[in-house]
Amino acid sequence: MLLTFVQQQLHTPPARLALQAIDAPLIVRFLDWLEKHRSLSARSRNLRLTAIHSFFRYVAFEAPAHAAQIQRVLAIPSKRFTRTQVHFLTRAEVKSLLAAPDQRTWFGRRDHAFLLVAAQTGLRQSEMTSLTRNDVAIGPGAHVRVIGKSRKERCVPLAKATVAVLKTWLREPPRGDGQVLFPNLRGTPLSPDAVHYLLLRHARAAAKACPSLEGKRVTVHVLRHTMALDLLQGGVDRSVIALWLGHESVETTQIYLEATLAMKEKALEKTEPLKSKFCRYRPGDQLLGFLNNL
Repeated sequence: MLLTFVQQQLHTPPARLALQAIDAPLIVRFLDWLEKHRSLSARSRNLRLTAIHSFFRYVAFEAPAHAAQIQRVLAIPSKRFTRTQVHFLTRAEVKSLLAAPDQRTWFGRRDHAFLLVAAQTGLRQSEMTSLTRNDVAIGPGAHVRVIGKSRKERCVPLAKATVAVLKTWLREPPRGDGQVLFPNLRGTPLSPDAVHYLLLRHARAAAKACPSLEGKRVTVHVLRHTMALDLLQGGVDRSVIALWLGHESVETTQIYLEATLAMKEKALEKTEPLKSKFCRYRPGDQLLGFLNNL
């Protein structure tokens, strides 16, 4: 995307582009273009900048003669943004979403199984689309095996209802090489755009039965947040939730403590009501003498 932008700005194809042409002002213009013309949020803009920084840190070892230019690029700061609360769905909204696919069709059965596994396991979108049939164990101790971020392997247990749906789905005639668990029509993994369209279509259908879904942004990551909150409200320890979700640190799970008002209301019920009256503290002469003697 950066090379395409540079080609449009400098009218030079990438194959003939010199490194010194990609300077800090040009990258700043590229980041501004992402926000204004591609409607990227500040968070997404910062992710692109992180990738550019990573590339230029590599270039610093390969082309030390351009150290000054590289340092100016690495000095481009991330943009500050308002950190919003975690978005999640209620149980009624999840049930309506799972009921939306028409299970009389192959696509409907695939979408229902996809949504159920995503909502019950809390897997990331990339983890969902890369699942193969060999990653699913539906015998005793049913689970899915996932290779997550940083190539970390983990196993996520499956509920009985999810196992029943997967057993039915696995009996479907395989497409392509028969390895992908949730393939497209050609048997290859679903693309991010296909997953986005899948969720958008079923969320709109589910909103007819569950009006609270109207206007809500439904993504695989929202289903992941929903699963994490269900575990947290069920009393599961944060360290277990971190292992379940594949978080690098338990502190990452801290965001879910701030997401739901119901948990804060329960905490408020455990506190004693304040009965004392407000009064301003007025220090006496003894305090002044004490401070003078320090």
